[in-house]
Amino acid sequence: MIQRKASTGGGRNLSPKEIPVAAMTYIRQLTSLCADDVPLVGGKTAAIGELSGALSALGIATPPGFAITAQAYRDALTAAGAWARLHALLDGLDLHDIAALSRAAAQARKIVYEAMDSETLREEIAAAWRALKAGQGADFAVAVRSSATAEDLPTASFAGQHESFLQVRGEAALLEACRRCFASIFTDRAIVYRAENGFDHFKVALSVMVMKMVRSDRACSGVIFTVDTESGHPDVVFVTGAYGLGETIVQGRVDPDEFHVHKPTFRQGFRTVLRHKLGGKQIRLGLAGAGASARLVERATSRTDQRRYCLSDDEVLALTAMALTIEEHFSARAGHWTPMDIEWAKDGPGGALYIVQARPETIAARRDADVIETYTLHGAGAVLVAGQAVGEKIASGAARVITGPRDLAGFQPGEILVATSTSPDMEPVMKTAAGIVTDRGGRTCHAAILARELGVPAVVGAAGATTLLKTGQTVTVSCADGDIGKVFDGAVAFEVTRTPAKAGPATRTKVMVNLANPGAAFKASLAPVMGVGLARMEFIISERVRVHPMALAHPARIAAKREAAAIAKLTAGAAPEDYFVRQVSEGVGTIAAAFHPRPVIVRLSDFKTNEYASLLGGGAFEPTEENPMLGFRGAARYIHPRYADAFALECRALRRVREAMGLKNLQVMVPFCRSPAEGRAVIAAMAANGLRQGEDGLKVIVMCEIPNNVIQIDAFAEIFDGFSIGSNDLTQLVLGVDRDSEVLSADFDERDPGVLEMIRQAIAGAHRHHRSIGICGEAPATYPEVARFVVGLGIDSVSVNPASAAAVTALVADCEASAQDRQAAAE
Repeated sequence: MIQRKASTGGGRNLSPKEIPVAAMTYIRQLTSLCADDVPLVGGKTAAIGELSGALSALGIATPPGFAITAQAYRDALTAAGAWARLHALLDGLDLHDIAALSRAAAQARKIVYEAMDSETLREEIAAAWRALKAGQGADFAVAVRSSATAEDLPTASFAGQHESFLQVRGEAALLEACRRCFASIFTDRAIVYRAENGFDHFKVALSVMVMKMVRSDRACSGVIFTVDTESGHPDVVFVTGAYGLGETIVQGRVDPDEFHVHKPTFRQGFRTVLRHKLGGKQIRLGLAGAGASARLVERATSRTDQRRYCLSDDEVLALTAMALTIEEHFSARAGHWTPMDIEWAKDGPGGALYIVQARPETIAARRDADVIETYTLHGAGAVLVAGQAVGEKIASGAARVITGPRDLAGFQPGEILVATSTSPDMEPVMKTAAGIVTDRGGRTCHAAILARELGVPAVVGAAGATTLLKTGQTVTVSCADGDIGKVFDGAVAFEVTRTPAKAGPATRTKVMVNLANPGAAFKASLAPVMGVGLARMEFIISERVRVHPMALAHPARIAAKREAAAIAKLTAGAAPEDYFVRQVSEGVGTIAAAFHPRPVIVRLSDFKTNEYASLLGGGAFEPTEENPMLGFRGAARYIHPRYADAFALECRALRRVREAMGLKNLQVMVPFCRSPAEGRAVIAAMAANGLRQGEDGLKVIVMCEIPNNVIQIDAFAEIFDGFSIGSNDLTQLVLGVDRDSEVLSADFDERDPGVLEMIRQAIAGAHRHHRSIGICGEAPATYPEVARFVVGLGIDSVSVNPASAAAVTALVADCEASAQDRQAAAE
């Protein structure tokens, strides 16, 4: 029996209803706690206490509640004489003997469960619950959550190791939930987790937090990370949400909505969500019944709700503001940047947003900041399923489909685990997997979190994976292509390159990168490069929009019913033009945000007519050309009536990036400009659509890829702010070789003396007019002699693919040093 301390009140014992909370031995109000109280109430509750007290005045709302201290756990086990029995069960336990582990853990939980049934503790919990319940309605319920004294630390989260209970109603149910929470300190997974992370079972104690239940079952809930979960980029707030209670997100049973917000521009006052991703939100966890008879139930989400976001942009931005306040506060306490993992809940339709948990993020923040690993596929295979990529790695192995606990016994190390979703009970097997694939889940689900912690690739939300993939089938899991993760049939060859993330030798010539995929931008931006020399808008149109821009500007001109229906499905009720502007601006904006404040040069769409025609609705707007490479493309297209309305949409999208998102580092590049007259007309068309050269620092660059760009470089220099040599097109037009021709591929050579002479004249001409000039083809990366040539001529920048950047930087530094040595010798 736990001994009670003497209380005030004339020496008489008070009934549970009469015990003042301040006089209780083992109860603490959340508002009385702070982050220093981890030894008293554990990491989870201490963090909520900090939010309830120190941060409440800064707009952080948390539900009311109380904590049962870790001392209650210790005293109860001491009073019950439980320590010796627990030592006998756990000391020397073979964690690899699953059956023995299960038996010992079950007995240990029984010991704790029985020990926590003390009169003193029952009285104090009941009294605290009654005080919390006072004035609440008939539907009042609480969440009962475990909080370990070694939990939510910067080096170990203990996420999912102990039990929590939701929608607990009534005094008896609360007491039972608290006892089961305390007993969960010895779940099988918690025992293994502590052993593997170097924690002594008997030096870790458990506290229990009782918090008023936010009615997110009637609204929505989710998770926030104040760091990009895949790359570790620090300038992102990542918000996820789904309808109902948040357990469905954590357990990976739904594909949640996802939102990204850019921290620097948000702090500057630009209140625009950077990226949206609509999730399936297949089910919602809610309540059935009322009062004490209410129970948790799972319901299918209606089609209408699936097709709309569970949060408005204003709500996403409000959550972002709270998340940043929390991050800034905990970072100041720690004395260094501390990204946070935060859970939120909305209290019914139109209700307030609450923070229900906040802890340091423990995976992305601990990544090796000195080395960047790049995985590249070199082979090919049929894509079996696709979903959201977790991490950036690739792995091959035999698939093992897990449909229930029985399947876990046959799992072999190095296999690819395939399941509808994963749970903490599967962790011992997951830790031996080469990769993970799930039918459902988002980037904050259990499978994703554990995959990052283990450093293995995972594809989550890959609908149909457990049906389409077969046990024993060799597959390759690839997360190396940005947001989209793919599972290929067979063992596809791949390569891993490791490059230093620290800045290489300083160079006068700027080394920049070429990018097309926004999903790869945050990782690429961590490399020591000077910005993006070429961001390809056409990739964003083909991957994110998938519809011909003119078909969105003039949907009535799409005669084919099937195409019209497909376009209507993609736009999902949005105005077609707005759909284009949002998709393009979010793709371009992601690249600009990742590299902010470094310059990002986005090239206006440069599809050829046959490529445009392949988009939905494209056949109605594109002419048939014998040689599209030399046809209706680039600058001529933007000012032609056939495309002018679509060009206006491109301009609107880029204006949104610069004006609404605040990403003034975005610059614009005009491709395939055949004459100065075309150049002036494009500049005028941009201005007519709100993109005015020079306004807010907007620079307009022109591709130098046509011989006439070099021959008339003096005239082009009067129109544009700079040049970027497109070595591929320049080579084909100087040599008269179609670069798409397999027959003539041997004749296509950027090192040809004629091509090099055109490059020399271009650099000289640009500098003659004090214009910057770079090269954005892969020639400097492919041919070191080309790099030496352009650097020797004083080119201002070279832009290559991210995997080549480190090697090209070293080469450029060597070239510059050699040039200096030659100059010194000459002097």
